[in-house]
Amino acid sequence: MLLRSSPLSPPLSRNPKPFPLPLRTHLPISPSLRSTPLVSSLSSRGLATPSSSGSPVVAEAVIGSGNGEDEEGEEEPKYVEVGYISSAHGLRGEVRVMPSTDFPELRFAKPGKRWLRTRAAGKELIKEVELTGGRGHPGQKSWIISFSGIDTVEEARQIVGSSLLVTVRDRPELEEGEFYTRDLVGMRVILKETGKLVGTVANVFNYGASDLLHVMLHSAEERPHQSNLLDQDDSSSAPHIWIPFVEAIVPDVDADRREMQITPPKGLLELNLRCDVRSKKERRQMEWKERRKLQQRLVATKKILAELDQKHILEGLRIGEKNQKTSLAKQLTSIDFRLFQQAIQNIKNPFISYSLSEYINGNSSALLKNPMRISHQCLISGESEGNNNLNYELRKVGLQLLRNSKVAIILVRHEEDDVERGSETDDVRVESAIIQFKNLFSNLNIFLKEEENNATVPFILVSPAREIEPYKECLVDNDYFGLNSQKVWVLEEEKLPIVNISPVENSHEILLKSPWEILQAPIGPGGIFSLLSSHKIIDALNEFGVEYVQICSLDNRTALGHPLFFGFVSSRGADVGIKLSTSCKTDDNFDMVISMKHVNKMSKEINRLRFRALPEQHVHVHVQQVKDEWITVHPEKPNSYRLHCPIYSILNPCSLDNVCVMEVDE
Repeated sequence: MLLRSSPLSPPLSRNPKPFPLPLRTHLPISPSLRSTPLVSSLSSRGLATPSSSGSPVVAEAVIGSGNGEDEEGEEEPKYVEVGYISSAHGLRGEVRVMPSTDFPELRFAKPGKRWLRTRAAGKELIKEVELTGGRGHPGQKSWIISFSGIDTVEEARQIVGSSLLVTVRDRPELEEGEFYTRDLVGMRVILKETGKLVGTVANVFNYGASDLLHVMLHSAEERPHQSNLLDQDDSSSAPHIWIPFVEAIVPDVDADRREMQITPPKGLLELNLRCDVRSKKERRQMEWKERRKLQQRLVATKKILAELDQKHILEGLRIGEKNQKTSLAKQLTSIDFRLFQQAIQNIKNPFISYSLSEYINGNSSALLKNPMRISHQCLISGESEGNNNLNYELRKVGLQLLRNSKVAIILVRHEEDDVERGSETDDVRVESAIIQFKNLFSNLNIFLKEEENNATVPFILVSPAREIEPYKECLVDNDYFGLNSQKVWVLEEEKLPIVNISPVENSHEILLKSPWEILQAPIGPGGIFSLLSSHKIIDALNEFGVEYVQICSLDNRTALGHPLFFGFVSSRGADVGIKLSTSCKTDDNFDMVISMKHVNKMSKEINRLRFRALPEQHVHVHVQQVKDEWITVHPEKPNSYRLHCPIYSILNPCSLDNVCVMEVDE
């Protein structure tokens, strides 16, 4: 098999080490590794491919001499495998050969010396034979050949299974820019732009339009989106990627140095790379364990629903397709019933409803007796009146916390942010949110880079499901804005089922969009601690040694990671610091710093949270079962509650003496 790239600068090495190559007609590739997606993707980019008329590469595998020595005493392979004898043919001693060479006429039609490699009693034997002639058999993609001294079918059958060899010196000379397959195998693959090692060519395959390099990746640092380090010598388990052997992607091949430089288009190295490197057996075992865990959780969920008198949502598990029932089971087991029970209890026994500003005003005598007041311009710019200014000292304290990685940031982008922009499309809303997201990080980077600070601040983003991927792409495209990618989480916001407004006292049924889909709504920023606990992020923050956590909404007024805010809360020894804006006092926009001590307390005292039953502003069309028949209900007016946990719920367990306020004048 011939491969063509750009012309070689140095001459091609003709003495490669032994490396067995599989037969061209029996490519050892599983269907999941075939390169159709890769080729189609590259074609759409308009990349050049080798001419199909040039036969750019020869597939002849080099093997050892059998006795471990060569004729000249050098470490040089002696023979080249050109075919495999698959069966006897006819009654006159002819045999059928499956070729593994791009020179079949030269190897099978021209009489002369050849060698047969066989195995007997566990040993490899190579013996010389005389080829007397041969002819092609196009229908079978094979050749019919005959040897001197083999004249009967019985004698022919004795050599079936043998490999047909020629000597290395008999390999034809190639034109400039052409390579033997074996000469490419083992070459290092290097990114031309950065000089980084990508991996090693493990094999070369021809797919008609072009040849593909099967490259085994090296250490985890060089693998796109791979974090688990594998044994570099274990080629069977190490991840592989496909790289088209075309001049546009492989412009330089250095045969003497045994390396090639590549200029891949963006995304090529990630394409066709299987993220899960476990074996098929391991993946099946894991899938079985996950199904078993789902069933176990479902059993517990059924008991809870029976206790809550919500058994009607289980009917979908008895009807429908398998995927529908599985979907419903996953929805049921994902519900946080601690929060749901707490929310239903609050509906039955409602508490006095406060907004964040009402909470501050209601406790102003304690909270506002000694607040910190600062202008928005001074907060953003970091200006101070001199090194002796109190703001300067607090800022130094905050910078020290940042420098020592003692802080974490939780940014919340919740559905209520879209209420004021109700006329905008989803795409416009997401684009606007991404712009705000980038602007906040531009200010954070300024703080992180001060005084050559190399802190790694843990960052958690909580977002609606439809915006998860755009935020992930933004983080990757901007190299995580300088953050440690191992300390970045993007989570979908917590949801709870929507319940009906029932004329029956203390009876609120969960509404269903269909027998297999539960109507749900975000619970609001107050449920952030339950979300963090379920993903074990609170445990991780404790392990990182975090002392303070900033929880803020995605808003232009937010001071993301501001050292002055952290320093202020730390100097007051407070558990909660609240930043209030004089121009915006709604619960939708919030910015708070909370001590890890209070975070740990809230994660264990979920029952201290307070929920409100907010009447939905629109009608929910839903289904319900009436006498074993599912009917669609079209209410004439809003008929449901959304269970909402406001941000000030986290203040409920906190003493007023442990709360401080920063007032920002705009």
